[in-house]
Amino acid sequence: MAHPASPPRLSAEEIAFVRSLVVHQDEHILVLNKPSGLSSQGGRGQVHTLDELLWAFAKSNSNRPRLIHRLDRDTSGVILTARTKPAAAMLGKALMARRFRKTYWAIVAPSPPDPAQGTVDLPLRRDEQGREAFMRICEPDHPDAEIARSRYRTLAAGDGAALMKLNPVTGRMHQLRVHLAALDRPIVGDPRYGGALMLNGEPVGRLMLHAGALEFPHPGGGTRRFEAPPPKDFCAVARSAGLAEAWSALAVNGQ
Repeated sequence: MAHPASPPRLSAEEIAFVRSLVVHQDEHILVLNKPSGLSSQGGRGQVHTLDELLWAFAKSNSNRPRLIHRLDRDTSGVILTARTKPAAAMLGKALMARRFRKTYWAIVAPSPPDPAQGTVDLPLRRDEQGREAFMRICEPDHPDAEIARSRYRTLAAGDGAALMKLNPVTGRMHQLRVHLAALDRPIVGDPRYGGALMLNGEPVGRLMLHAGALEFPHPGGGTRRFEAPPPKDFCAVARSAGLAEAWSALAVNGQ
C-alpha cells in the first residue's frame, strides 16, 4: 500500500486520540477499535483518516502500521493493521484466502428476518452515481457480478427492532448492509439502503453496525481473536429497542 510522500502533521490531541483506540499491540500487529465517523482511508470532509493517524505509531525509520482491511466510515469496531512488511504480506494472503473470521453486530428494523438465521448468497455489483458508490444485488451472470455471501443469526427481538449477529464470508463493499436490505430488514441508521432514521420516536444518528470481533492467523503463529466493545450510541439504541438485556448477555458470553 502506497504511503504519502511525507507524514501528515498530527496534533497532540490527534495522537492521543488514535492511541486511545488501541485494543492490542505487539511486534507484528496493531489492533484498534475504530469509532463511527472516522474514515478508514481516503475519506472526504475530515482532516485525517485512520490511515493517516497511523503515523502516530511510526518508527524512527518512518515505517508505520498498514491497514489490512477497511471498515465503512460509519461502522465502528475492531480493525487490524500490520506493523511490518512481512506481517502485512502474510495477513494480506490470509485475508484473500478467507482465513479471517469477522463477527459483526447490527440492529435492524422492524422485526427479525424470516427465517431467523441463514445465509444470504446474492451477487453484488458496484454502481457509481456521481461521486457516490453503491452496491446493488445483481444476477450471477452480470458482467460486473461479484460473489457475496453473508451468514446471519437473530440474537433477540425487541420493540420494533432486532439484534443480529453477522458473519461475512466474502468481503465486498457494503455487503452486510445490502444483504440485510435484501431481507427487507435494513440496518437502522442506514438511509442509503433503506434503514430507518428513527426508532421508537428517537433519532438514530448513525449506522447501527459494529465490528465486534476478528479472528485470524497471527504472524507470530497460532490464531488470535480480538474483540471491541460497542460504543455508547450503539448501546443506547439497543436499550431504546428493548435489546439491552440481550446485548449484556452477549457481551458476557463473548458470542
